[in-house]
Amino acid sequence: MRIIAGQYRRRKLLANIGMTTRPITDRAKEKLFENLGGELNGEKVADIFSGTGSLGLEALSRGASTVVCIERDKKAYDLLQENVATLGVEEQVLCWRADVFRCSFQPKGVEGYLPYDLIFYDPPFPLLKKLKPKTPMFQSLERLAREKNTSTDVKLIFRVPSYCEYQMPDQWTLDWKLPLSSMEMHIYRKSGDQSDEETPSEDPTSQTG
Repeated sequence: MRIIAGQYRRRKLLANIGMTTRPITDRAKEKLFENLGGELNGEKVADIFSGTGSLGLEALSRGASTVVCIERDKKAYDLLQENVATLGVEEQVLCWRADVFRCSFQPKGVEGYLPYDLIFYDPPFPLLKKLKPKTPMFQSLERLAREKNTSTDVKLIFRVPSYCEYQMPDQWTLDWKLPLSSMEMHIYRKSGDQSDEETPSEDPTSQTG
Protein backbone atom coordinates (compact mmCIF):
# COMPACT_ATOMS: atom_id res chain seq x y z
CA MET A 1 0.00 0.00 0.00
CA ARG A 2 1.36 3.41 -0.92
CA ILE A 3 0.49 7.06 -1.41
CA ILE A 4 -0.40 7.64 -5.05
CA ALA A 5 0.17 11.36 -5.63
CA GLY A 6 1.12 14.66 -4.06
CA GLN A 7 3.75 15.67 -1.53
CA TYR A 8 4.32 12.13 -0.23
CA ARG A 9 3.95 10.35 -3.55
CA ARG A 10 5.26 6.76 -3.65
CA ARG A 11 5.80 6.61 0.10
CA LYS A 12 4.86 3.16 1.37
CA LEU A 13 2.30 2.65 4.11
CA LEU A 14 1.88 -0.23 6.51
CA ALA A 15 -1.37 -2.17 6.05
CA ASN A 16 -3.37 -4.32 8.43
CA ILE A 17 -4.41 -7.28 6.29
CA GLY A 18 -7.13 -9.32 7.96
CA MET A 19 -10.77 -9.45 8.95
CA THR A 20 -10.95 -6.21 10.93
CA THR A 21 -9.94 -3.81 8.15
CA ARG A 22 -10.20 -3.77 4.35
CA PRO A 23 -7.39 -1.62 2.90
CA ILE A 24 -8.49 0.04 -0.33
CA THR A 25 -6.41 -0.90 -3.38
CA ASP A 26 -4.11 1.68 -4.94
CA ARG A 27 -6.08 1.52 -8.19
CA ALA A 28 -9.43 2.16 -6.49
CA LYS A 29 -7.94 4.96 -4.40
CA GLU A 30 -6.48 6.64 -7.48
CA LYS A 31 -9.81 6.50 -9.32
CA LEU A 32 -11.64 7.93 -6.31
CA PHE A 33 -9.35 10.93 -5.98
CA GLU A 34 -9.41 11.53 -9.73
CA ASN A 35 -13.20 11.79 -9.53
CA LEU A 36 -12.91 14.13 -6.54
CA GLY A 37 -10.80 16.48 -8.63
CA GLY A 38 -7.31 15.12 -7.99
CA GLU A 39 -5.92 17.80 -5.71
CA LEU A 40 -7.34 19.23 -2.50
CA ASN A 41 -7.22 22.82 -1.33
CA GLY A 42 -6.73 22.97 2.41
CA GLU A 43 -9.75 20.87 3.37
CA LYS A 44 -10.11 19.53 6.89
CA VAL A 45 -10.54 15.78 6.61
CA ALA A 46 -11.99 13.04 8.80
CA ASP A 47 -10.97 9.46 8.00
CA ILE A 48 -13.52 7.37 9.91
CA PHE A 49 -12.85 3.63 10.32
CA SER A 50 -9.45 4.76 9.03
CA GLY A 51 -7.56 1.49 9.36
CA THR A 52 -3.91 2.41 8.93
CA GLY A 53 -4.74 5.75 7.29
CA SER A 54 -4.58 5.09 3.56
CA LEU A 55 -7.34 7.53 2.54
CA GLY A 56 -6.61 10.20 5.11
CA LEU A 57 -2.89 10.29 4.39
CA GLU A 58 -3.55 10.33 0.64
CA ALA A 59 -5.78 13.37 1.19
CA LEU A 60 -3.04 15.07 3.22
CA SER A 61 -0.51 14.39 0.49
CA ARG A 62 -2.85 15.94 -2.07
CA GLY A 63 -3.35 19.20 -0.17
CA ALA A 64 -5.62 18.70 2.84
CA SER A 65 -4.66 20.92 5.77
CA THR A 66 -5.50 18.49 8.60
CA VAL A 67 -6.74 14.94 9.06
CA VAL A 68 -8.46 13.23 11.99
CA CYS A 69 -8.08 9.44 11.72
CA ILE A 70 -10.53 7.50 13.90
CA GLU A 71 -9.87 3.78 14.40
CA ARG A 72 -10.81 1.44 17.23
CA ASP A 73 -8.86 -1.74 16.37
CA LYS A 74 -5.59 -1.70 18.34
CA LYS A 75 -3.38 -3.32 15.71
CA ALA A 76 -4.64 -1.01 12.96
CA TYR A 77 -4.30 2.00 15.28
CA ASP A 78 -0.70 1.13 16.14
CA LEU A 79 0.17 0.81 12.44
CA LEU A 80 -1.64 4.08 11.75
CA GLN A 81 0.56 5.84 14.29
CA GLU A 82 3.65 4.30 12.68
CA ASN A 83 2.59 5.56 9.24
CA VAL A 84 2.01 9.07 10.57
CA ALA A 85 5.38 9.08 12.34
CA THR A 86 7.20 7.74 9.28
CA LEU A 87 5.82 10.58 7.17
CA GLY A 88 6.57 13.10 9.93
CA VAL A 89 3.07 14.59 9.86
CA GLU A 90 2.14 14.42 13.54
CA GLU A 91 1.27 18.14 13.60
CA GLN A 92 -1.31 17.74 10.83
CA VAL A 93 -2.75 14.31 11.58
CA LEU A 94 -4.60 13.40 14.77
CA CYS A 95 -4.75 9.65 15.47
CA TRP A 96 -7.79 8.98 17.64
CA ARG A 97 -8.51 5.52 19.00
CA ALA A 98 -12.24 5.71 19.61
CA ASP A 99 -15.54 3.96 19.05
CA VAL A 100 -17.12 5.67 16.03
CA PHE A 101 -20.61 4.75 17.21
CA ARG A 102 -20.16 6.56 20.54
CA CYS A 103 -17.78 9.46 19.91
CA SER A 104 -18.82 13.06 19.33
CA PHE A 105 -16.32 13.57 16.44
CA GLN A 106 -15.08 16.60 18.42
CA PRO A 107 -11.62 15.85 19.84
CA LYS A 108 -10.88 17.68 23.08
CA GLY A 109 -7.76 19.74 23.70
CA VAL A 110 -6.84 20.32 20.05
CA GLU A 111 -7.74 23.11 17.66
CA GLY A 112 -7.93 23.54 13.91
CA TYR A 113 -9.40 20.15 12.94
CA LEU A 114 -13.08 21.15 12.73
CA PRO A 115 -15.41 21.51 10.96
CA TYR A 116 -14.69 18.70 8.52
CA ASP A 117 -14.89 19.51 4.80
CA LEU A 118 -14.28 15.98 3.53
CA ILE A 119 -15.17 12.73 5.28
CA PHE A 120 -14.22 9.18 4.42
CA TYR A 121 -16.67 6.84 6.16
CA ASP A 122 -15.64 3.24 5.60
CA PRO A 123 -17.51 0.88 7.96
CA PRO A 124 -17.24 -2.92 8.02
CA PHE A 125 -19.54 -4.13 5.25
CA PRO A 126 -21.59 -6.57 7.42
CA LEU A 127 -22.75 -3.63 9.57
CA LEU A 128 -24.36 -1.90 6.60
CA LYS A 129 -27.23 -4.39 6.60
CA LYS A 130 -28.16 -2.98 10.01
CA LEU A 131 -28.00 0.67 8.97
CA LYS A 132 -31.46 2.00 9.77
CA PRO A 133 -32.98 4.61 12.13
CA LYS A 134 -32.01 4.47 15.82
CA THR A 135 -29.05 2.14 15.24
CA PRO A 136 -25.60 3.25 16.48
CA MET A 137 -24.24 3.77 12.94
CA PHE A 138 -27.29 5.77 11.88
CA GLN A 139 -26.95 7.98 14.96
CA SER A 140 -23.24 8.51 14.31
CA LEU A 141 -24.06 9.80 10.82
CA GLU A 142 -26.65 12.13 12.34
CA ARG A 143 -24.01 13.53 14.71
CA LEU A 144 -21.60 14.05 11.84
CA ALA A 145 -24.10 16.32 10.11
CA ARG A 146 -24.17 18.78 13.00
CA GLU A 147 -22.94 22.28 12.23
CA LYS A 148 -20.00 22.13 14.65
CA ASN A 149 -18.76 18.89 13.08
CA THR A 150 -19.08 19.53 9.35
CA SER A 151 -19.01 22.49 7.00
CA THR A 152 -21.98 23.47 4.83
CA ASP A 153 -20.45 22.08 1.64
CA VAL A 154 -18.93 18.95 3.18
CA LYS A 155 -18.57 15.80 1.09
CA LEU A 156 -19.18 12.44 2.77
CA ILE A 157 -17.54 9.50 0.94
CA PHE A 158 -19.33 6.30 1.93
CA ARG A 159 -17.76 2.99 0.83
CA VAL A 160 -20.24 0.14 0.35
CA PRO A 161 -20.36 -3.21 -1.47
CA SER A 162 -22.12 -3.22 -4.84
CA TYR A 163 -25.91 -3.61 -4.72
CA CYS A 164 -26.01 -2.80 -1.02
CA GLU A 165 -29.26 -1.49 0.44
CA TYR A 166 -29.23 0.71 3.55
CA GLN A 167 -31.04 3.69 5.08
CA MET A 168 -29.23 7.01 5.38
CA PRO A 169 -30.29 9.82 7.76
CA ASP A 170 -32.32 12.61 6.16
CA GLN A 171 -29.47 15.02 6.95
CA TRP A 172 -27.53 13.53 4.02
CA THR A 173 -28.45 13.56 0.32
CA LEU A 174 -26.82 11.29 -2.25
CA ASP A 175 -24.98 13.38 -4.85
CA TRP A 176 -23.36 10.75 -7.08
CA LYS A 177 -21.97 7.21 -7.14
CA LEU A 178 -18.64 5.82 -8.26
CA PRO A 179 -18.56 2.07 -9.10
CA LEU A 180 -15.24 0.42 -8.25
CA SER A 181 -15.14 -3.28 -9.08
CA SER A 182 -17.16 -5.10 -6.38
CA MET A 183 -17.78 -1.94 -4.35
CA GLU A 184 -19.09 1.58 -4.77
CA MET A 185 -18.30 5.00 -3.39
CA HIS A 186 -21.46 6.94 -2.55
CA ILE A 187 -20.83 10.67 -2.30
CA TYR A 188 -23.23 12.58 -0.05
CA ARG A 189 -23.88 16.25 0.62
CA LYS A 190 -25.73 17.87 3.50
CA SER A 191 -29.47 18.15 2.94
CA GLY A 192 -29.87 21.54 4.60
CA ASP A 193 -29.53 23.36 7.93
CA GLN A 194 -28.64 21.02 10.76
CA SER A 195 -29.54 21.37 14.41
CA ASP A 196 -26.46 21.61 16.60
CA GLU A 197 -27.16 20.07 19.97
CA GLU A 198 -24.50 20.52 22.60
CA THR A 199 -22.18 17.51 22.62
CA PRO A 200 -19.15 17.40 24.90
CA SER A 201 -15.84 17.08 23.11
CA GLU A 202 -13.67 14.08 23.88
CA ASP A 203 -10.04 13.59 24.73
CA PRO A 204 -8.36 11.85 21.75
CA THR A 205 -5.69 10.45 24.08
CA SER A 206 -8.36 8.53 26.01
CA GLN A 207 -8.34 5.27 24.06
CA THR A 208 -11.13 2.73 23.94
CA GLY A 209 -10.65 -0.97 23.48
